[in-house]
Amino acid sequence: MDKLGSEIRREFSRLGPQAELGAILERWEDAVGELIARNAWPARIARDGTLHIATADSVWAFELGQQAARIATAIGVEKVTFAPGPIPDRSVAPSPEYAPPAPPELVEEARALTSSIEDVELRESVQRAVLSSLRKGV
Repeated sequence: MDKLGSEIRREFSRLGPQAELGAILERWEDAVGELIARNAWPARIARDGTLHIATADSVWAFELGQQAARIATAIGVEKVTFAPGPIPDRSVAPSPEYAPPAPPELVEEARALTSSIEDVELRESVQRAVLSSLRKGV
């Protein structure tokens, strides 16, 4: 049986250069650092492979333009351009990966609620969902 990943990659390859944007977004903050990541965000990839990056304002666009070669190398693309544009609001609640650990009593409650699920992977997945739901009530 083929791995699903190869099928997904083949389908995404039909999208052209834009298909690489997801991978770029995954490594964005590690590649450029937190300060730049808060003030600039990959917006799109042009047909020629240029990565267009939205910035918080024209000052950021100018400053990052001075570092274009270094940033392109860090991200793994040939060329980048910067222009003011929309960037994600980083003040929104953090993703679960960066959230503080759940209180032990909630973890235990999630375990108890999912203990009857026999399949280990399914139980762990449902447990995370239950824990997320329980945390919203905290």
